[in-house]
Amino acid sequence: MATDNTASRVAVVTGASSGIGAATARALAANGYRVALLARRGDRITALAEELANGSIAIAADVTDRDSLVAAADRVGAELGGTDVLVNNAGVMLLGPFGSDQREDHRRMVEVNLLGALTATEVFLDQLKDGGGDIVNISSVAGRSARAGNGVYAATKWGLNGWSESLRQELLPDVRVTLIEPGVVATELPGHITHAQTREGVQALYDKAEVSAGDIAEIIAFILSRPRHLAINEVLIRPAGQL
Repeated sequence: MATDNTASRVAVVTGASSGIGAATARALAANGYRVALLARRGDRITALAEELANGSIAIAADVTDRDSLVAAADRVGAELGGTDVLVNNAGVMLLGPFGSDQREDHRRMVEVNLLGALTATEVFLDQLKDGGGDIVNISSVAGRSARAGNGVYAATKWGLNGWSESLRQELLPDVRVTLIEPGVVATELPGHITHAQTREGVQALYDKAEVSAGDIAEIIAFILSRPRHLAINEVLIRPAGQL
């Protein structure tokens, strides 16, 4: 249902309860979008929808549960008229040395970071194709550079990168696909790491982060504001001091 009138556009943001997702919702709402906020933490997105106060809605949904995404798409269609932008932001970063004790973390990252984005896109694709739209996939610098201790996380992001490029080619020119690859950004991601030693080291790095979720959100809003004949396919964003 995409139109040239930004004030009438609708964005769906997964993982909207915190970090880049919440910041992107705020940035897009400031640009006139109504935002469907999707996340498992319903209380947070309900509060954010009330903060935005512009017709945005909160929908408790889990990207690993296709039925909840289908129900979310139905609500977006019924209440907001359809989807112009899908931001696949939901993700987890459960770093740690590779081993059987991390098995559940590995599965969780694959299910959320990669399969979650695929499922959300599949569910919302018909709405996005209805007149053109945008898909923004939030990857990571880890999708370009694997390091000791981030192997499975990197695998999910490398997979997301490869799929995004294939999807871009399949959907052009009607639906634009943009890949965002942030480096270290001040978010709560390190707090989810279950491997204690890894969590402490990563948290120390993130505590020094100079790039905010709002910085990333501003870039996303800029990309989406470009005229339809122009597509920004891939953006790598690092703190100026990050190797």
